[in-house]
Amino acid sequence: MPEIPGAAGGRVRVPERYDSVTLFFEDNGVGIPEALKEKIFLSDFSIEKRAGLFLAREILEITGITIRETGEPGKGARFEMRIPKGGFRFPGDPKSRS
Repeated sequence: MPEIPGAAGGRVRVPERYDSVTLFFEDNGVGIPEALKEKIFLSDFSIEKRAGLFLAREILEITGITIRETGEPGKGARFEMRIPKGGFRFPGDPKSRS
């Protein structure tokens, strides 16, 4: 995987809610320009001839999981993956079962 200049300090957060769970994947790199936020998920958008985020979104959507980029350009990328109720559970917590 190529290193992205200026990107460091990645972070993953998982807020608990019982109707869904959203995973946040963040870094402090250069971010994604507003004009590319949806284009990065298109099949004809590629860097170094890789399917990348297009393939990731397609696979996730089969399972009902959504992904979007919500970071601020110049402050880092942030991807949010929303997992709907029934697609997750927290160990030892009967309320999180579908």
